[in-house]
Amino acid sequence: MKLKQASDRVALRNGTMIPSLGFGTYQLPDDPSTVDTICAAVKAGYRLIDGAAFYHNEKYVGEGICRALDENELTRDDLFITSKVWKTDRGYDKTMRAFDQTMADLKLDVLDLYLIHWPAVPRLTDEWEAINVDTWKALIALYKSGRIRAIGVSNFKPAQLKALMDTEVIPMVDQIQFHPGLDQDETLKFCMGHDIVIEGWRPLGKGQIIGNPTIVERANRYGVQPAQLILRWALQHRVIPLPKASNPKHLVDNTKIFDFEISPEDMHLIDSMPKEADYTHDPEYQTE
Repeated sequence: MKLKQASDRVALRNGTMIPSLGFGTYQLPDDPSTVDTICAAVKAGYRLIDGAAFYHNEKYVGEGICRALDENELTRDDLFITSKVWKTDRGYDKTMRAFDQTMADLKLDVLDLYLIHWPAVPRLTDEWEAINVDTWKALIALYKSGRIRAIGVSNFKPAQLKALMDTEVIPMVDQIQFHPGLDQDETLKFCMGHDIVIEGWRPLGKGQIIGNPTIVERANRYGVQPAQLILRWALQHRVIPLPKASNPKHLVDNTKIFDFEISPEDMHLIDSMPKEADYTHDPEYQTE
């Protein structure tokens, strides 16, 4: 199916349909302005709202969801809501309690997607594999109970994913940092080989990529903005990008990536941009 707009959906392994473009809520403030931002995002066409307990704004995200549904005459099924369990709440029992708190904050009965935000890793604990599996079993239990429509992970590389592949339900999504210069080929190939859908957080990098001469020149050639070119590049890699924006114009502009296509030659050119080492967000380099 050719994707034509942000609300168009692709199928996860279990048949759950996930929108092809998401709206990230990281660093949205814990105050009423976040309600307005969520409403503006839904009005602009976003249907996937990506959140997390660690963002410390889920109460206002939940209020924004309720108001956006009313203002746009949408049903709950029109939106796809994601949250994540933070690293300090890993483990079966703590994950269960963290999920209950998230649902209370969001004021939802059913969550569309729940992720383990970060994996436990061997450089920090010898029990890393058991911790990840124990946390994952909590997500499986919530999924089987009907409280979550789909489950997955975030920031997991193949080394951490492999520990979950022999469980009753394997991850349906892996959300990773993904942008030109940090395309994570190994994780991408592993996930595609196991029918795990990739979502890309920080798809525009830290800001410097938008000004990269290669990106600017190619964006001009297509008659689009650099951010639009980058988001389209992610989409053509079968990655669901999750841009965040509070500027109303940027919020709308980031949805306009469905009416052009990057040529194979230009995809390769962007793929070949110098690799960026970002150890801050590499699970193997976590400090806690």
